[in-house]
Amino acid sequence: MERTEPLISVIVPVYQVEAWLSRCVDSLLTQTYENLEIILVDDGSLDGCPAICDAYAKQDRRVRVIHQENRGLSGARNVGINMAKGEYIAFVDSDDYVAPDFIGALYELIQKSGCAIGQCRFARVRGEALESAANDAYRMFRGECLMEQLYGAEEDATYFVVAWNKLYRRELFIETGIRYPLGRIHEDEATTYRLFHAAGKLAFLDRALYGYFTENAGSITSVFSRKRLQWLSAHEERIVFFRENGYENLLPAAYRKLCDACITFYFRCTDDVEEAEALRLELKTRLRQYRKEGGAWICRLPFRTRFGYLLFGVSPGLYKQILSRIQEK
Repeated sequence: MERTEPLISVIVPVYQVEAWLSRCVDSLLTQTYENLEIILVDDGSLDGCPAICDAYAKQDRRVRVIHQENRGLSGARNVGINMAKGEYIAFVDSDDYVAPDFIGALYELIQKSGCAIGQCRFARVRGEALESAANDAYRMFRGECLMEQLYGAEEDATYFVVAWNKLYRRELFIETGIRYPLGRIHEDEATTYRLFHAAGKLAFLDRALYGYFTENAGSITSVFSRKRLQWLSAHEERIVFFRENGYENLLPAAYRKLCDACITFYFRCTDDVEEAEALRLELKTRLRQYRKEGGAWICRLPFRTRFGYLLFGVSPGLYKQILSRIQEK
């Protein structure tokens, strides 16, 4: 009996990306895996995106369009999840694009591994074709080891935290009620670890099948503002979750990431940033609070790291000078 491929829903939040939207959708329409529904969620775009979305829906029956008032990236993803009919769900940002076998390779990965989440690498691109050697090698991560990947080297950790280089069993969202937090940036930081916990394990395909476009100067990550502190809030929530769900061994790394972020944000908060002085004061206060709350967990960190936090609390300027000298050696 011939196997019927299950329907896979690809959710594409769309907002003010007229210049790049067609490239994104075309990369989905040419997938080697064809049993797709491509859900374009027009999140109140004021440019030509609504018309482009409607034109694609007329061109290909697999394209569904949802027009809504602006609710942000989380709101667009959530309505896509609620409307999805597929057995699996993938997210693709509308200024990005994917390799022809993005969906097919991740679907096969899930079938081979028995995981509820399949994940690939991504490449930072500027419009060029995605090229990667055929490679079926994959690694499995389970439980605490899976959560630990969120605290690896920066690029490696990013592979795990982002929503869009993955294929998920839809039941992860439906049975748990997990959704992206409305009105917040860094929504992946606040959500992915919950999906990892629900899934229990993940398979990671060692190929770059997702193109992360880096020329969008209007990205929310390009300017520092008070909104960036929502990253800290997401990680505070993660620490509570770790305490409640048996991931205490990860708390030293979790508190270190929070403390390091306070220092990084402090120096990114230059005088031209609105509320700069108040923000810098808040970041110093938060670092003090994290050191106190982290207690025994922070004591497990290297002495040099703990001394750096103490020095920063006394004099951020001196901390920066000493750090610069160390980095020059």
